[in-house]
Amino acid sequence: SAPASQKKKTSATVHCFPRQEIMKWNGWGYSDSKFLFNKKGQAEFTGKRYRLSGMILPSLQDWFENTFGASVKQHKSPPSLNAGALPPANLNEAFLQDLTATGIPFSHEADDRVFRAHGHCLHEIFALREGRGFQRVPDMVTWPNCHNDVVKIVELACKHNVCVIPYGGGTSVTGALECPPEEMRCIVSLDTSQMNRILWIDEKNLVARIEAGIIGQDLERLLNEGGYCTGHEPDSMEFSSLGGWVATRASGMKKNVYGNIEDLVVHIKVVTPRGVMEKSCQGPRMSTGPDVHHFILGSEGTLGVVTEVTMKIRPIPEYRKYGSVVFPNFEAGVACLREVAKQRCAPASIRLMDNEQFQFGHALKPQVSSIFTSFVEGLKKFYITKFKGFDPHQLCVATLLFEGDRERVLQHEKQVYDIAAKFGGLAAGEDNGQRGYILTFVIAYLRDLGLDYYVVAESFETSVPWDRVLDLCRNVKERIIRECKERGVQFQPLTSCRVTQTYDAGACVYFYFAFNYRGLADPVHTYEQVEHAARDEILANGGSLSHHHGVGKLRKEWMKESISDVGLGMLRSVKEYVDPDNIFGNRNLL
Repeated sequence: SAPASQKKKTSATVHCFPRQEIMKWNGWGYSDSKFLFNKKGQAEFTGKRYRLSGMILPSLQDWFENTFGASVKQHKSPPSLNAGALPPANLNEAFLQDLTATGIPFSHEADDRVFRAHGHCLHEIFALREGRGFQRVPDMVTWPNCHNDVVKIVELACKHNVCVIPYGGGTSVTGALECPPEEMRCIVSLDTSQMNRILWIDEKNLVARIEAGIIGQDLERLLNEGGYCTGHEPDSMEFSSLGGWVATRASGMKKNVYGNIEDLVVHIKVVTPRGVMEKSCQGPRMSTGPDVHHFILGSEGTLGVVTEVTMKIRPIPEYRKYGSVVFPNFEAGVACLREVAKQRCAPASIRLMDNEQFQFGHALKPQVSSIFTSFVEGLKKFYITKFKGFDPHQLCVATLLFEGDRERVLQHEKQVYDIAAKFGGLAAGEDNGQRGYILTFVIAYLRDLGLDYYVVAESFETSVPWDRVLDLCRNVKERIIRECKERGVQFQPLTSCRVTQTYDAGACVYFYFAFNYRGLADPVHTYEQVEHAARDEILANGGSLSHHHGVGKLRKEWMKESISDVGLGMLRSVKEYVDPDNIFGNRNLL
C-alpha cells in the first residue's frame, strides 16, 4: 500500500436506512418513483428524484397502446407482501448463538428476508407481483460493518455448515440471488450495505481504498466532494454496489475514458472459506503467474465475499458536453461507430439506438412548455425528414458524452461529428444527447408499468465482433418475432436494440423485447422460451454469453459452450479448493 504520509484518511460514509423503507420490494427502484397513467389518462413519472419526475408525457399512452395492443383501462394492481406465505426460517441455532456473541446485527423478519431473496429477472418480479412468492428464501439476514465482521461470519458459517449468499445492491438480472430450492442448510444473506466507507484516498497515486458495500451513486458523490471521481457509471449505478461490480465484471457507460471495472481495480480483498485472499502489493501490474484478481472478477459470489477494493480515481473533468447524431438508418450508424472505434477517438460515451428505440424515446418526451419550443422542435423534424429525406421509420440516433478539458473536448467533438458526416449523420443537438443519457436511469421503471397492463418486458446483452453486429441484430430480432408467433403471442412483440459500448475489435449490443401476454396461460414460461431461443441465436451469430450482466443461474447451461470443457473444469477446480464445503452454495456459474 502507499506510504501513510500519502494517504488522506477519510471518514466518508453513507448513513443507510433499511432498503425496503425507500425502495420497492416488488419492482425497480425507489418507492416514490414510477410511471403511471393518471385519472386524466395522461402518462406521468412520479416523485422528485429525476429530471423527468412530475412531468406529463403526452405521447406515451398512444405509443404504449399502439405498440402492444394494450389498453390503459385494463389495470392490474400488485398485492401487498404476505408474510404468512413465506417459507418458515430454517435457523441453525448453534450458528445463531455464536453470531449473537459477536454483536453483528441480524434479522429473520419476513420483509428483510424476502427483500434479499431476489434480483430483477422477469420471473422474480412477476412472481412477487402475482403474489406467488418463492419456494426458498434466505432464512436470515446479517449486516457486517467491516472486513473483520465478514471474516467472523464466514468462519462461523464454515464451523456450522451454513450457506452464505453475498448481497450487494440486489440489481442482479441473472437469478444470482435466488436460493436453490434443494438447499437444506440454513441460508444466510450477507448484506454488505453497512460497509460503505471510503477508507482512504491516495492523492499521489490517484487510488482509493473503498469498502465493497458502497452504492455507486454514493461513491461518486463522496469522491466528488474531494474533487475526484471513478467515472464508472453502469446503468444501475443508483442501486448497485462496488462489490457487485467486481463480482460480475461490470461495465459502465463511460468506459471509453475510464475503463471497465477490471481496468479500474488495483487491489481486491476477499474473504473465502480458506481465509483472506489478497495480493501483497498494489503495483499497477504484476507478472506472478495467473492474476488472482481475475478469479474474483466475475466469480458472482461463488468463492467468497469481496470486502475492500482499491481502485483508480481521477480528478473531476473540468468540462462536460453532450451531443447527438441522427443517421438515415441503423447500418450507417453502426458503420460510423466502427470508424470512431477504428480511429480510437470514442467520446466518454457513445450509444446508438435503432429506430424502435428512437420511437420509444420520442414517446418519453415531456410536455412542451412553450409555443416557441414546440415550433423549434417542429422545424428540426421538418429539416431531417423532409429537407434531408430521412425516413422516420428508418432513422436512428446516437447519443454522445464528451469529458475533459474544454479545448480538448471541442477538438474531440469536431473529430467525431466529422466522421459522422461521412456516414450521412446530422448533428441533432446537445439537449437530445443529455436527455438520452439521463433517460437511461428511468427506463428500468417502465417494466413495472408494463406489468400493470399485461405486458412483460426484459433486456439482455452480448458482445460481438464488428463484422457480425448487423447480422446479429437483425437475426436476433427476427428470431424473437418468429418465436413469439409460434408460441401463441397474439400481438406483435416489440424488439429493439442499441450498441452501447465500442471496442477495437467489436461492440456490446443490448436487446429489449416486450409483448402483451393476454391469452397466455404462463407468460413467464413463454418469455423464457423466447429468450432461450434468442440466446441460442446470439451464440450462433458469434456473440458472447454476456458482456457485463454475468451468468448466474439464468445462463449457466451455456457455460461449457462458452468457455470449453477444460475452462469449465478449471473454474470448478478453483471453486472446490477455495470452498470445499460449498459454503457459498448459491449455484451460480457452475
